[in-house]
Amino acid sequence: MAKLQSAMGVQQWLEQLHSNGHSLALKELTYYKTKTQLLDLAVRKRIRSPHSGQYLAPHKGRGMEFAEVRHYQSGDDVRSIDWRVTARTGEAHTKLFQEEKERPVLMLVDFSASMHFGSQLLFKSVQAAHLAALIAWSACARGDKLGALVFNDQQHHEFRPQSRDKAVLRVFHGLLDSHKQQQTLSSSATGTDLLRQLQRLNQLAKPGSTVYLLSDFAILQHDDNPAIERELQRLARHCEVVACVISDPFEQHLPHYPEAVNVRSHQGHFSLPLQDAGFRRRFNQQAQQLDALRQQKLSRYCHSLVEISAAKALEQQFYEGSL
Repeated sequence: MAKLQSAMGVQQWLEQLHSNGHSLALKELTYYKTKTQLLDLAVRKRIRSPHSGQYLAPHKGRGMEFAEVRHYQSGDDVRSIDWRVTARTGEAHTKLFQEEKERPVLMLVDFSASMHFGSQLLFKSVQAAHLAALIAWSACARGDKLGALVFNDQQHHEFRPQSRDKAVLRVFHGLLDSHKQQQTLSSSATGTDLLRQLQRLNQLAKPGSTVYLLSDFAILQHDDNPAIERELQRLARHCEVVACVISDPFEQHLPHYPEAVNVRSHQGHFSLPLQDAGFRRRFNQQAQQLDALRQQKLSRYCHSLVEISAAKALEQQFYEGSL
């Protein structure tokens, strides 16, 4: 399996996945249901919070989620007395809580314009969806609650953490809808951005959650964004944050080609003189500098940083040990 693509061939692998590499289908997301052994969702950095834990408690006690109200019994914690019900009925009642010890897993999935690019195997957006599918099925297999915030250049979809396969399928339909919508937008369409999504994620994420950020984080390469860094820092205070940087080799290293190549992207139309060795060298040096800047910013605030290529099958990168 370590040489998955070379053994099977790119086209054969895509057919097995029911994928064409640039659009998204439900079958290629359900493919990862049998691949959960690839990903270990065990907590790498324990986030200290009085309200979080690792497993679902079968008993009732003090915790985050309200369960029921019953008559006060000898030995009950007086701090749990429901004074409103007690005053209304004239008899002491106490609140019971379901201890919330399963770990919510939240994903932020970026389908903005810069993610809809790929030079070899998959669009970055498709690779991000594949990784989201693997995370989702792995969370379901562990019994963790799964939630997501999926966004493109026009809108975002929110899915609050829920358990079981139903939660996974809800997220998948959000991925499909958002990805398809982005493909129909004009290159100048703007409406959502990473900053606003991180702000909303901070509102959704409960202390103790594991949060996966799936993006190319292109904005961190080109702009000084202290507001984004503040949101990352705020998120990392109470959650385990894993930044998954989706990239394409063409963005890092331009290949030689005997003539200029015309390229269209979300930034417009331009020509790349790939026949010019000096241009390629300058481009590659600048790309390395920008990549280092992005890694520096993410490493400062995220507990884990994972580099994922859109040019290789996701499972191949796991088998090769690059993830």
